[in-house]
Order: sequence, then structure tokens, then C-alpha cells
Amino acid sequence: MEHDHADWQAVVDAAHHRAAERQERLIGRLGEDAQYSWDLEQGAITWSRAGAEFCRARLTLIGTVSLSESTWLWSWANDSLPRSAVGDMDTVRQYGELHGFPVLPWESFDHHPGLVREARLVSAAVLDAVGLWTDQAGGIQLHFLLHDLS
Repeated sequence: MEHDHADWQAVVDAAHHRAAERQERLIGRLGEDAQYSWDLEQGAITWSRAGAEFCRARLTLIGTVSLSESTWLWSWANDSLPRSAVGDMDTVRQYGELHGFPVLPWESFDHHPGLVREARLVSAAVLDAVGLWTDQAGGIQLHFLLHDLS
């Protein structure tokens, strides 16, 4: 199936609009003074203030960026991750295959911030995430979806 850039851009634009609204609500709920802790084995992230947890979410790792190699790797293509961290990311890969969107079924690609942004946004839309989260551990950027905020 040939890639239709106009179709991809329409999906990205709709996903961006959806994510912007959800991110605004998330930021409003968390505020600026929240500390956080995530756990890939548990597939969870928690936020706290003054040591008291006030919010929790299920976490799905979308993918990672190796800063030293400047490459993106989808979580569904990373065998070293616990299943709890990968969640339903294979659905995103399948969505890409079904609609002819090449970036979604590629196991990895050169890191281009715009392309990573688009992949994150579309992943959030496909898996109906309530938010997006990014963190860094050493030379790795980790990109997450948030679900089931409580």
C-alpha cells in the first residue's frame, strides 16, 4: 500500500487537537509542584506532593530515543521490555500497516523530533490515552502514554 501524505497529515492533525485538550486537563490536574515516579514492571506512574500520592495512571511505553545514536525504537520492537510496559502498542503498529502509514510499523528510524512527535500523537489517539509523558534516563528519552488516571 502506498503512503498518502495527506491522509497521514489529517490523522496527525486530529490527534494533535485531541492530545492538546487532554494535556491541558492533565497539566491542570497535576499542577507545577508534583513529583512523579514511574515503574515499567508495574506499568504505572504516580504523582505526589510532600510525599503524599495524589494521582496514579497506567503507563504504556510508546518508544525510546537513543540520544547517542539519534534513533527511535518502538516499544513493540524492543524485546528487553516487560510486557506491562508495552501494553497494546502492537495495535499502533497494526493501525499503521492497515492504513499504509510507514512510520508506525517501522521498528526504528532516525530520530527526527517532528516525526517522533507525530508518532506519539497518533499512538495516543489510536490507544485513547488520557495524556502523554516524557522522561529521560541516562542517554535514553522515554515516551509514554497515560491511561486510567485516578
